[in-house]
Formats: sequence, structure tokens, C-alpha cells
Amino acid sequence: MEVLSAQASLSLSREGKMFDTLGLICMIWWCMTLFHPLHADLQCMEPETQESPITSMTWNWGRMELSWESSKNFPHYICTMTSGDERRRMPVENRKCRFSIEDSLPLHRGINFTIGVPDMNILKHCQFIPEGMKGSAIENFSCVIYNVSLMNCTWQPGRNAPEDTQYFLYWKNSSDENKTECELYIKGENGMHIGCRFQNVMIKDETAYFLVNGSSKDSQIQFYDDYIKLYTIERFTAPLNVSVNCTSDLEDCIITWQKPLTSYWKSEHCFEYEINIRKKDELEKDKKDPPVTVDKYTYEFKNYNVKKQYVLKIRARGRSVCSVNRSWGEWSEPIEFGQEKDYFIVVLLLLIVLGTILVTLLLFFLCKRYCSFKRIFPPIPQPRDKFNTSHNENIQTENMFPSSLS
Repeated sequence: MEVLSAQASLSLSREGKMFDTLGLICMIWWCMTLFHPLHADLQCMEPETQESPITSMTWNWGRMELSWESSKNFPHYICTMTSGDERRRMPVENRKCRFSIEDSLPLHRGINFTIGVPDMNILKHCQFIPEGMKGSAIENFSCVIYNVSLMNCTWQPGRNAPEDTQYFLYWKNSSDENKTECELYIKGENGMHIGCRFQNVMIKDETAYFLVNGSSKDSQIQFYDDYIKLYTIERFTAPLNVSVNCTSDLEDCIITWQKPLTSYWKSEHCFEYEINIRKKDELEKDKKDPPVTVDKYTYEFKNYNVKKQYVLKIRARGRSVCSVNRSWGEWSEPIEFGQEKDYFIVVLLLLIVLGTILVTLLLFFLCKRYCSFKRIFPPIPQPRDKFNTSHNENIQTENMFPSSLS
């Protein structure tokens, strides 16, 4: 029995190790599938005339660094990165060419790298071609920073992506930092990731790098990457501490406010403001006066009518003299100012008149139903007319006693 127990324990131990090994292999395979594009080989073209001394070109995606070997010791090199009509050119003195985030180009559309030697007809061309099924990469990628430190990124699945495709978003602020994966994904149908929410976002640098990888059991998913200037996607909050001070004697109003909250410090002269003022009894679509744009923190409203009431809203955007978003931000909460018409007296008089009419009608119908008008309003006797009465009596006497002559 002890021997059988020992053999069973040994068998279970071997099976457990086998499953652990299989689990480790599956995890490694999944990670290789997910991060495969991060270190991709380049397809290089050899010149037809002579063999280039520049060999072994390698692109390190994580460091955004292009490196190579050379059979000759050249003092200077020129690196060129080309994608469509965009080009980045960088002279270096060693065999490494590291592009900053500000100087890099997205790789998901394919990119050409060229290494040259100044004043010599030596060039080495290599091309980066993304692998994976066409149409499987995400589409319509966009991000917005709002409420100072929150960021939302959204996208649509690739048109040809398999149903089991899952996407993963990474981003970083500079070339030295490691990529940070999304912590709170937005899920669509079948649990597929279609967006991400970031918290405590700080705009440390002007440009950030975004990468969306994909994985599927059926096929390899193409990646998507982009470089975004973070200040261009920041949506400003409403201006702070908006106030209105009106003077009836001068018939004008002074409007003051403060700049909106931002993710990092910006000078006051970097903003301009749109002021929208309308009459309270006027619909927004019927408003005749266009909004006013100013680059100060005060505005004098001169068309003020002391007998009218107005509604005020203000929003902000960046000026072209600074690296800030040029799109309009959030509107401030509506602020009402001015004197409203005194409808109390009119309403009170109207209620009194209506009440009097209703009471009169009620008394009329009650009296008609339960009372006699003759008792309430007896007829007034008429005074006797002596002249008319004697004449009538003579006529009646003649009729009763005719004359003997007749």
C-alpha cells in the first residue's frame, strides 16, 4: 500500500509539473504574440553596384532606436526615417540613431529607414512592413483629456478582425519611460476592448506615444500606433469665479472671471474667451447679437437695460501664441443678472378680479336655486296720482250710472 501511495504521489507530482510547464509555455506564447511587433526585423535592400559596408540594421521599438554594424569606421552617419510625405533626418557620430517622441513617425503604415555616410556614395535602405492580417488593426483612434487629469481613448475594431480579437492599449510620455498599459478598459460586444479610461494623467511632455496591439487564436493582428501632442487633446474646463456687477446709474455691467483649470501651468495670456449674453425671455436660436471674443479677464457689457434680465455663459480656448488646445472648452454654468419684470402686482390684481367674478356667480346661482327674489327684493309701491285717480273715478261712475237723459 505504501508503494502504491508513493507511486501515485510521484505520478501526481509529474502531472502537476507537466501542467505548470504547459501553462508557462502558453503564457510565453501569448506574450510573444502580444509583443511581437516591439522588436521587428527590417527588410533591407542591397545596392546593385557594390556591397554596402553598413550591415545588420535593427530597429528597437521600445527605445525607438535604429542601430547597425559597419565594416569601416566612418566618423559621421545620417539617419533618415520616411513615411509617405513625412521625413525625419538626424546626423549622428556613432552607430546608433535614437529618435525622440517628437521626431518619430508612426510605424503601422510602414516606414523606410536609410543610413548614409556624408560626402560618400554609401547608402543602406531598409523597410519596415507591419505583419498581420490586413484590416485587423483598430480604426478611428482618438483621445481626449478632460477634468484636468482624466483621459479617455476610444477606437473601433478592425473591419476584418476575427471575433475573438482582443486589443490592448499602451502609452508613454517619453523615450526613456516604459509603456503603461490601460488599467480600465471600455468593453463592447463580446467583451472586446473598444476604449480605455486613464486617471491622474499629467502632461509632462508635449508628445505621447500610443500603441494598440491585438491578439487572436486564428490569425496575427496588426498593431496601430500614433504620436499625439497632448495639449491638442486637452478639453478645458469652464472659466472660474464668473461674476457680474451692474450699476443702474451708468447702465453697464462689469463681468469678471479667472482662467480655467488645466493639467499643467499655463500663463494667463495663453487664453481667449467667448462671452455669450442673451435676454432671459429670448431663445438661444433667436439670439441676434453674436458672441464676443476677448483675451482679457474682464468685459464691459454696455447694452444693459435695467428693465431686462439676461443670461451669461463663458468658455475658453488657447491662443496661437502658446502650445495649448485651440478648440473651445466647456461652457460655464448660466448666470442670470438684471431686474426681472415685477409680475406680482399684475398677477395679484388678476386673481382679485377672477375671485370677485367667481363669488358673484356663485351667489347668483345659490339665490336662484334656494331664494325668492320677491322676498329679497319686494316691489316698491308707487305713489297715488290724485289727478289721474279722480278722472278715472268719474269715468267709472258714469259707466255705472248713466245719465237719465240718455
